Amino acid sequence: MILLNLFTKKVIKVETTTYIITIEINDSRRRTDFKLFLKTIMTQGYCPIHENAIAVASNLSTSDIFDKIRHKTNSEDRVFIIRSGTEATWINGYGPEHTDWLKKNL
Repeated sequence: MILLNLFTKKVIKVETTTYIITIEINDSRRRTDFKLFLKTIMTQGYCPIHENAIAVASNLSTSDIFDKIRHKTNSEDRVFIIRSGTEATWINGYGPEHTDWLKKNL
């Protein structure tokens, strides 16, 4: 991502990283709400992998991402955030658009 510092008029390049977020939320309504919330806050990139996993692009750390989503979880939910960046293989993605996103960002 490229940003413009309005005070100095200098262009700043902000590196993004792709993360895999896996979730286990037993209540389907809360799971849907969680995914919608995650899509809203991850404006640099969001791609569903399957029902319980999402790839996101962000300039935040795993801890920062977790701090943003913590209030949407309860003591019985499971959330796992993994920094991607080395290698990935999959089958049956959610269509060409998502497959292209994953190829580009993982």
